[in-house]
Amino acid sequence: MNQPSHPAKIAELIVDAMRDGQKITEIRPDYIPADAPSAYALQREILRLRDTTVGGWKVGSKATHGGPITGALLPEDGLFASGSQVEIVDYPHPILELEIAFRLNREFTPRAEAYSDEDVLGSIGSMGAIIEIVSSRFRAWPKIDPLLALGDLLNHGALIVGDFVPYDASFPFVEPAVTFTYADEDIVPGDGANPAGDPRRLLPWVVNHHTQNGQSVTPDLIITTGSYTGMYLTKGPGVAVGEVRGLPPISVELI
Repeated sequence: MNQPSHPAKIAELIVDAMRDGQKITEIRPDYIPADAPSAYALQREILRLRDTTVGGWKVGSKATHGGPITGALLPEDGLFASGSQVEIVDYPHPILELEIAFRLNREFTPRAEAYSDEDVLGSIGSMGAIIEIVSSRFRAWPKIDPLLALGDLLNHGALIVGDFVPYDASFPFVEPAVTFTYADEDIVPGDGANPAGDPRRLLPWVVNHHTQNGQSVTPDLIITTGSYTGMYLTKGPGVAVGEVRGLPPISVELI
């Protein structure tokens, strides 16, 4: 079986842009993945060139009931603890999102048969708040081909990981109470809501996508499931403080 192709040159350019904190200005037609499998292959090539491992997944959907799901590998070297300082020059024009992430309590190994929703949802072990720093490598974003954005790790920059607590199935995942400030200003545009609805529905997709690409989903992987607060474009240095009521608060300083 042939593996999906990916444009190796654009993987090199993306990794160079990540390292240098620069934006890619030219988008040639051959930089755009031919299809979704090629875009996911591009993600894997980016991590290979960065010489890092998979620290987790970001996954999301823009439809609350059964809509298409997409995801991206999260480089392990881009995970930071709550309270960390990160440099804005590493993530040009950083955008902030407040999300809920999960860890599973068992390992899912590659196999031909898909894992059931019950297998995955019955294995949620813990949950916590995270802040994602979004920073595309393309100056034209968001006006770029969706497959190119998918290949570019869905515009992922870094993940700030808060303390996790044991999973509570009764938690109000659809409409939790959230607060999010940046530089002491409220940046939540209204009531918190996830475009996917209940974010737990995204977890079986991650497990099956990852295992069917020959990789195991282990309990240390972080699976973050989409913003409850929209996308906030920062306008300078500051401290972001977020809380999803019922979970430990989280913070990051952009310097």
